[in-house]
Amino acid sequence: MTKKSGLFDVDFSFTSTQELAATVKGEQVRSNSKCFTEALKTIVKQMEVSGYRARTLKDYDTVLTNFAKSTEVKYLDDITVDTIYSWLNGMAVVNQTKLTRLKVLKSFLGKCLTNGWLTINFWQSINVKVDKKVKKGAKPNDIAILISLIDKNTFVGLRDVAAILTMYKTGIRINTLGQLKEHHIDFDNKTLVLEGAILKNHQILKLPIDEQLVELFKVLIRCNNNIRSHYGENNSNLFISTRGTSLNTKSTNNAISKQLTKYAKRFDLENINAHAIRRAYAKNLHDKGASIAIISKALGHSDLAVTTQYLDLDVEEVARDLREYL
Repeated sequence: MTKKSGLFDVDFSFTSTQELAATVKGEQVRSNSKCFTEALKTIVKQMEVSGYRARTLKDYDTVLTNFAKSTEVKYLDDITVDTIYSWLNGMAVVNQTKLTRLKVLKSFLGKCLTNGWLTINFWQSINVKVDKKVKKGAKPNDIAILISLIDKNTFVGLRDVAAILTMYKTGIRINTLGQLKEHHIDFDNKTLVLEGAILKNHQILKLPIDEQLVELFKVLIRCNNNIRSHYGENNSNLFISTRGTSLNTKSTNNAISKQLTKYAKRFDLENINAHAIRRAYAKNLHDKGASIAIISKALGHSDLAVTTQYLDLDVEEVARDLREYL
């Protein structure tokens, strides 16, 4: 039997048996669009390698998994402006929560754009209006009162005063404070030299310190050495527990933060917490004439708009400052 050329040839355009199976199930095959779940896994892995915090990675996974489930998107090309607004409108939460989740989605899509999976940042104009309540910074007088009332003849008192003054005079975050080590202090140049690994923006930062902090650090280190030696602990943390161990270093609710809450209640002081002290640092710099750009850099902010919120300027103060430029 002679084979008839071309009689039984088939123009098989499917690139894989998986794609054929997908069409049998009624699914649309898109060879040029990235699968949403695959994109999420890849980006989370990239962020993990880049040193993002576990909490940030978890937030990414939670928000974006919810987005995919709620909108039923399977590919990145399924996402449109209408898809995003529909997702936002379906949330039974306050606008601030919606904005937070939207920021996660925008960040994810931005990374997809960087990876070349998307070509247009159509999501840029999408926003959620929130009336932000400006948080007040701690008053310098309240910080002075707090320091005067703490018993500095005890180890905990000395440690806490050193921590409060470090935050007030350098503006570092509470979780960065918990990760400070002795080698971060340049005593000769009176500077804190912070590597990106302990900072939120992952960038190296140098912050000047005054003679008062230098002397406090020296006394604190001597006390730390005695306590660590007594309990057989081996670490170089600047702020440690009464048993010589490191604090809950990567938490915003570490031992120092808890102590501040106790002091505020004990001494009846309002707005005494780590974040308020950080805002007081920013306001103090501004009052001394530092530019917003310098303050933003010192705080480790990536957006000047965030820095301006920290300054908490009232209407009269703005008018008075502007008059100097008339």
